[in-house]
Amino acid sequence: MILRARTILPVSRPPVENGAVLVAGNRIRAVGPWSDLKAEAREEVFDLGEVILLPGLVNAHCHLDYTDMAGELPPPRTFTDWIPLITAAKTAWGYTDYARSWLRGAHMLLRNGTTTVADIEAMPDLLPEVWEATPLRVFSFLEMTGIRARRDPKDILQEAVDKIDSLSHARCSASLSPHAPYSTLPELLRRSARLARKQRWPLCTHVAESGEEFEMFTRAAGVMYDWLQRNHRDNSDCGLGSPIEHLARSKMLGKNLIAIHANLLARGDAALLGKHRVSVVHCPRSHAYFRHPPFLRERLAKAGVNLCLGTDSLATVRCAGKQKPELNLFEEMRGLATTDKTAGPEEIIRMATVNGARALGMKGQIGELCPDAFADLIAIPGAGRPRDVHETVLDHAGPVHASMIDGRWIVPLK
Repeated sequence: MILRARTILPVSRPPVENGAVLVAGNRIRAVGPWSDLKAEAREEVFDLGEVILLPGLVNAHCHLDYTDMAGELPPPRTFTDWIPLITAAKTAWGYTDYARSWLRGAHMLLRNGTTTVADIEAMPDLLPEVWEATPLRVFSFLEMTGIRARRDPKDILQEAVDKIDSLSHARCSASLSPHAPYSTLPELLRRSARLARKQRWPLCTHVAESGEEFEMFTRAAGVMYDWLQRNHRDNSDCGLGSPIEHLARSKMLGKNLIAIHANLLARGDAALLGKHRVSVVHCPRSHAYFRHPPFLRERLAKAGVNLCLGTDSLATVRCAGKQKPELNLFEEMRGLATTDKTAGPEEIIRMATVNGARALGMKGQIGELCPDAFADLIAIPGAGRPRDVHETVLDHAGPVHASMIDGRWIVPLK
């Protein structure tokens, strides 16, 4: 088929006015001006009209499991105060609650333009059932902790690997996510990193999210340090440097690592992440929920870090009045634009598309419109000038006009 639109925004190339995309099967075969592709008009043509056609958004960090917790947890005084709140909320839920919540979140992402999501999975028993129930392209990262349970890191990892080995899906896959340096032991980090490199899997972890975590590792002190010590964590790995340096000692840093948050950085941390080609995911609305200090985007960008955007979970997004929030990467893009005036619209859109694809090892396959990429596309209203297309994308609110994943219409043409 041929998709014709007022403006094509490939992301990896300049916008194309009166453009078209040629799709064959589940792949893109050509992108260019309508005048160049109309010779292929023997194919089925969909003239989408006054819209911007762009790649489906890549949500580089999400917790679909917690979607139905939106508005349930008021912003805490400290990050450490929040941990028992989310733990208690999770304990009160059963399989059906998690499955319903996961699927509701997936529906939100679809109608709001996400076509690929990197999801932290705390309930691996949901897989592959929920994969089959959504057309999303899902990377499920199996969450591993083990501090309070005092389990052997080898057993924790083997359980995750057995689950991964049991799964097979054409569009979805699973990998590893040791939760965070404070909630795991260094041995689990080392073993996960070694296996992920061997298997060529993407790997992700939350790191340097809060001031309490930063103080725990840099000074071997503070609220989080004391709380975890009372919960029998071996804190001998603390007081040796920043959380990023802790990952480096644990051999976690590499081009397959997705470091979530990285909100607090010691001197040299950004350079360390850039040197090892680590990707960092920023979640603006979650960042605001916890009132973290300003995200150090410029420092990370100058160090060559691949910066991405994620929604995090709705458990950590503030409600506007009685209206509960939705998982929506357009909202995250606008959130970044509001808090960081040095971030231009074009750069922000890259963080929500091609940069996320690179983090997941999918560069050239998702997050951009180019030959041989998967036909994952979305259309939003856009009758303005092509030179204003990036601003128009950032201003978009509400459901997308149309969405396609793997060459199939998911949100039908209106």
